[in-house]
Amino acid sequence: MDGSSKEALIEEAPPEYTAPPRLPCVPQQLKSLLMVVVAVVFLVVLVAAFLLLGLRLTETHAETVLRMSIEGLGAQGLPQHLSMSRKERIGTFAVAEGRNSSALLVYDYGKLLVSYRSWLHRVCFITRVDEDNLPGLDAVTEVFQRRQGEGKAGAEPLADRSILGTTANVLCSSVPIYWT
Repeated sequence: MDGSSKEALIEEAPPEYTAPPRLPCVPQQLKSLLMVVVAVVFLVVLVAAFLLLGLRLTETHAETVLRMSIEGLGAQGLPQHLSMSRKERIGTFAVAEGRNSSALLVYDYGKLLVSYRSWLHRVCFITRVDEDNLPGLDAVTEVFQRRQGEGKAGAEPLADRSILGTTANVLCSSVPIYWT
């Protein structure tokens, strides 16, 4: 080996190594702010979860109360079915009318009308109701069934079907309509 090459290597200074760049230190204020933001987000998610759970429980309770009021306490009496539409503001009840027949009763809360159609008879009856004193399902059904038993005698036919809502119009579309 040549001595000159050794001298060249010795004379050359070793390379200087620098420390790798460090991430800037996160200030204490920023850490505190980050922890507060995480805690707030967690609380918002927790509150939203409890509100949704409460809404679900309230809805289930309302359905149970409605089911009890329709079937009666202890499921006594004949079961009745209800369908509601918030958009049209109506409630439609299927009620028993004798042994093998049923009728539909439509409460139209927007137009303050109650419509009744029995599947045994080819006629519809409607009546106006007072917003502050809505009659119960049993009372309305009794009035309509009594009126139906009397027949069309003395009943005033409905001249303008446009006053009826969509549901009542469909229900009574193929039969004459009378006021009670």
